[in-house]
Amino acid sequence: MEGIEGESSAASNYTLRPSRISNEDILFCIDVDPESLIEMKVSGPNGRPFTRLDSIKQAILLFINAKLTINPEHRYAFATLGKSPSWLRKEFSSEVESAIEAFRGLSATQSSGQADLTNLFRVAAHEAKRSRAQNRILRVILFYCRSSVRPQHQWPVNQKFFTMDVIYLHDKPGPDNCPQEVYDSLVDALDHVSEYEGYIFESGQGLQRVLFKYMCILLAHPQQRCPQEYVDIPKSLTKKSPPTDAMPEDSVPISSQ
Repeated sequence: MEGIEGESSAASNYTLRPSRISNEDILFCIDVDPESLIEMKVSGPNGRPFTRLDSIKQAILLFINAKLTINPEHRYAFATLGKSPSWLRKEFSSEVESAIEAFRGLSATQSSGQADLTNLFRVAAHEAKRSRAQNRILRVILFYCRSSVRPQHQWPVNQKFFTMDVIYLHDKPGPDNCPQEVYDSLVDALDHVSEYEGYIFESGQGLQRVLFKYMCILLAHPQQRCPQEYVDIPKSLTKKSPPTDAMPEDSVPISSQ
């Protein structure tokens, strides 16, 4: 018993070291390649199908509203990705209306070709230094929609100033595309630049609810994340039948006939 009491005493003396969770500056970078106009498997109230770009806009607004409910001090800015990134709204803001206003001027380009992420990383690194000066951290959330164009970048391995998440919406594999190779390139880019644990999700199903599910997972703060391979949420809501031996003795099975 003395050994058990000693262990109990030692356990009661354990203290968790205090740590500060920083407010986030989140830069959304949205692919505006023509493939962003591919239709999803869902239609709007007027019967017009939603495109990937439409769905991304909705998902971002869902994310911002939920994130601000958690902490109203987080801020957001917006950029687009053609051949290289361009600012859509450079000023970081906590106002949902600023996102809505930015999206009014958001549309796909005629053609993009190769996507170079180098300038995106440069912009993010610059903004990350400004965020750190205010005791904040920067996160980039990249939406990528190209099924046959692998992104490229030239960035030093030892420079990790921000965290990056990626959501990759693509076509199913075929003779004219290579989504697996594109995905592998995105994983490499994420591992190359991400300061904290970055998450990457992909979908070729064209389902809006899958995109929304991924956005809900990305609500997790980078400083409070587990490795992605341990993420097992959301749980399935499939109802499991209770084991037979758990049935009360006085219960009577109901015939399906």
